[in-house]
Amino acid sequence: MSCTILFTTRAIAQVGATDPKRPHREHEHPRSVAAATSGSAGERAQKQKEYTCPMHPEVVMDHPGNCPKCGMKLVPGEEKERSTPKVGAIDLNRPGHEHAPAVAAATSGAVGDHKHEKEKMEMSMQSSVNIADPMSRESSGTSWVPDSTPMYGKMFMFGESMLMLHGAIFPRYTNVSTRRGDDRIDAPNWIMGMYSHPLGQNAQIGGRLMMSLDPLTEGGRGYPLLFQTGETWDNQPLHDRQHPHDLFDELSISFSQKFDSDLSAYFYFGYPGEPALGPPAFMHRLSAMDDPDAPISHHWQDSTHITFGVATLGAQWRDVKIEGSVFTGREPDENRYDFDRPRFDSFSGRISWNPTRNLALQFSHGYIKSPEALHPETKVHRTTASAIYNQPLGPDRNWSNTFVWGQNNATDEGKTQSFLIESNYQRGRDTVYLRWERVEKSGHELVLDPVDESSIFPVSGYTIGYVRDLSHGNGLDIGLGTQFTINDRPDSLDRYYGDDLGYAFQFFLRIRPSVHSHEAHSHSDHAVAGMEK
Repeated sequence: MSCTILFTTRAIAQVGATDPKRPHREHEHPRSVAAATSGSAGERAQKQKEYTCPMHPEVVMDHPGNCPKCGMKLVPGEEKERSTPKVGAIDLNRPGHEHAPAVAAATSGAVGDHKHEKEKMEMSMQSSVNIADPMSRESSGTSWVPDSTPMYGKMFMFGESMLMLHGAIFPRYTNVSTRRGDDRIDAPNWIMGMYSHPLGQNAQIGGRLMMSLDPLTEGGRGYPLLFQTGETWDNQPLHDRQHPHDLFDELSISFSQKFDSDLSAYFYFGYPGEPALGPPAFMHRLSAMDDPDAPISHHWQDSTHITFGVATLGAQWRDVKIEGSVFTGREPDENRYDFDRPRFDSFSGRISWNPTRNLALQFSHGYIKSPEALHPETKVHRTTASAIYNQPLGPDRNWSNTFVWGQNNATDEGKTQSFLIESNYQRGRDTVYLRWERVEKSGHELVLDPVDESSIFPVSGYTIGYVRDLSHGNGLDIGLGTQFTINDRPDSLDRYYGDDLGYAFQFFLRIRPSVHSHEAHSHSDHAVAGMEK
């Protein structure tokens, strides 16, 4: 009897046993085992999942929520392997294994949700002027910088709407030599907000506001800057000083439409605003962003960045853009707090091309009617070309460079040329920058005696500066900087400037928002690829 019972027990055990070496597709787990395994794997997956901000990859949490930096909804990130499966557990990643429907559905749902958030994030990362452009390409007016350019600003999300804030202030002491020099304590400054709201998947409205408190910090005469010219004070032309900017420097709206993946168009209106003429304004070029001074070639290259009345229409095919503007030729008047009368008496055209992520090229020409209030009969044909090269060198390291050529063909003066080279190297808390420029200016521009008014004088500036950030990367960068400039001039100007070498030095604080990460695209792409894999 005992032998019979033992034989029967062994037979039942062999019939009910499962051969673990059989192929998986022939092998079927008992329902109870599958359910237990699925629950265990689900608990481990839930514990291992991380959530990150598409805009700030350094923000990582173990639960859903909003980013503490920008308020954007966190998205599932790439899962980390935190534990080794226990003996006897089912390896869901083994070749040939059929995932349980519940696990597959959960994985598909997570990837789907992440793709939705990624699409929403990519929509919010577009330029406020043209929905087809990345935000990092956007600069002053409708101009372009390289796509790889770091953005210094603070972004806020309001549903599908985006607001980006930029700005800088330079409290400083500056000292300029020669008879026409001066020294003073001042604080050049500006602040700007860019807003965009999508209208479906292929259209967008945008708005921008830029303001400056220069009228308070600089006064009506502006700050000392050797060989700088342009605009007036007390009905007298300014010379060897940089004029203050108006309280309102840009107040613009735009509408853009994307027709397919390659073709888009936009309309831009500013009062004030910037026409399609010249390179990006100097304070919006990364190569010049740490330099408190404007270029002395400003009125040959980018001086129309504050124009009271601008309308621009542009069309873009991939990375090539053609645009035209009608605008007011008259420079801002001495009342820095008002809105000047729009005239729409001038026009310009510009072609821009970003052949790579690190390079932005432009060529433009414009007709400017009566820019000077003291000489309303003057007309200027301005032609410019520029190349901006930006090279990211690693985490928190960047090198930005700009070359600009500008030519004015003015009534009674003929053609005068300007050349500018800028370079800015940033490594962590340290930044070194350079600027070289050469401009041909008439005696009329430099406000010389009548005998020299019609003569042309080549003047130059060589600048080197250094900034060390005391606060860096925590939302607000506060840097302590110094700058030294040597100015060169022909001997024929010694009677106005003296025999001494022209130079200037300054000590300043540079206060601005920290860099805003635009590497979110690649981070988000890696996260999706990791989960799909």
